[in-house]
Amino acid sequence: MATRTIDIEVRALQGLAARLGPAFADVVQAVLACRGRVVVMGMGKSGHVGRKIAATLASTGTPAFFVHPAEASHGDLGMLTGDDVVLAISNSGEVDELAAILPAIRRLGARLVAMTGKVESTLARHADWVLSSAVDQEACPLNLAPTASTAAQMALGDALAVALLDARGFGEEDFARSHPGGSLGRRLLTHVRDLMRTGDAVPRVAPDASLDALLREMTGKGLGFAAVVDEQGRPRGIFTDGDLRRLIERGADLRHLDAKAVMHTGPKVIQAGDLAVAAAEVMEKGRVTSVLVIDGDGRLVGALNSNDLMRAKVI
Repeated sequence: MATRTIDIEVRALQGLAARLGPAFADVVQAVLACRGRVVVMGMGKSGHVGRKIAATLASTGTPAFFVHPAEASHGDLGMLTGDDVVLAISNSGEVDELAAILPAIRRLGARLVAMTGKVESTLARHADWVLSSAVDQEACPLNLAPTASTAAQMALGDALAVALLDARGFGEEDFARSHPGGSLGRRLLTHVRDLMRTGDAVPRVAPDASLDALLREMTGKGLGFAAVVDEQGRPRGIFTDGDLRRLIERGADLRHLDAKAVMHTGPKVIQAGDLAVAAAEVMEKGRVTSVLVIDGDGRLVGALNSNDLMRAKVI
């Protein structure tokens, strides 16, 4: 039965793809030209599908929301304007709650798209455009429970959202702006300045600072490194916990060393306005766990390590 269900729904979607034609393109153009929003409506299972379609449209660049048809006739119709496009979903096209508000939608001047399995239905006759979601049979063995028909509605809604996304030139950064809590949003919207340590939290010493002072600065700031900066505040080098271990392994006399003697030059740096994910790439390529943040004049303004990126879920 499970295999049969999937086979029936696959055939339903294949038939749906074969029927796409000029009406679908006209709906895409109407939504692109819409000065309002797409208002999705549907009852029962079609309503559940409609909520998903509205959410997908909204997250891919087409402002949309769902209005329950039964609530619309009790005040929620005030959410509609004449600038909107209404997408009404009903397999039969004869749902009483939808039929009751069709005249009001027409009086408002909103354009109406019917997504229905019956192109001669009441809903279809009132619509400006009809998108056929007809299926030969439901996957339900009684041919009653909405199964293949709701799969067709869902796929048709996805096709509409993706066609609109493509027509708008909606890209990764646009997607991130509507998904700031998602991983892509964090990667594309979080900048180094949002995460970096600044001010006294940034470990730094002068080139002539003693190794003892350098180690105290590292320990006090807890980042596992200290920047060595010149009088203008520009980083000339960096000293890390790993550098200290290597000095000890070599048996170096630590008593008379200063910062410039133990630092290694060419520290990894990044700009505050860069994306945090760019800092992660610098760390990965350089096989380091920290970067120094500089301004346009090359002066040290902050510091960032891999723990900061992990806490922000950038990596």
